[in-house]
Amino acid sequence: MFFRSRSRLADSCRLGIAAVALVAALGLSKPAAATSHDFQVLGLQPPKEEVEAPDFTLKDLNGKKVQLRDFRRKVIFLNFFATWCVPCRLEMPAMERLSKAYKDKGLVVLAVDIKESAKTVRTFLQELKVSFPALLDADGSVAFTYGIRPLPATYLIGRDGKILWRAFGAREWDNAASRQYFSRLLSDGKR
Repeated sequence: MFFRSRSRLADSCRLGIAAVALVAALGLSKPAAATSHDFQVLGLQPPKEEVEAPDFTLKDLNGKKVQLRDFRRKVIFLNFFATWCVPCRLEMPAMERLSKAYKDKGLVVLAVDIKESAKTVRTFLQELKVSFPALLDADGSVAFTYGIRPLPATYLIGRDGKILWRAFGAREWDNAASRQYFSRLLSDGKR
């Protein structure tokens, strides 16, 4: 018993240190002049410095383990949500349209549900006719590591595994400005 609780404490400390480091690196900074328009129009927050997206392993709705690193060489649109979150519900259809428009160009949309059952999440996604993968953060540890407070929260991770930006709150992810941004980003092939 003593070793289990000590192990949990060590794990909590490691997660806490990782979360503090990630939050510090993602502090707001002035974006580069070339992209400041995108950041302002879309309401995105760039990191102060390059930071690697923390890897994680979560189960999908069928119980299969999925690792974030499995999607290296793709641009990952990582969205944290909950079924009870009204703004999350509002942005899901736009995320589905974004996923369909850009999945063949290297964009992967991953939705991470925080602390809900597979049955609840499956019903929610079926109701919204969402086809992109959903992962279950059963204990909230991944959300904690990413410093998620308000929902929805979205991170964009480049092909190199570095965080490009984060956004808190719902967005119309497939509006004209967003499509223009993703078209440019994905045609570049570097990030």
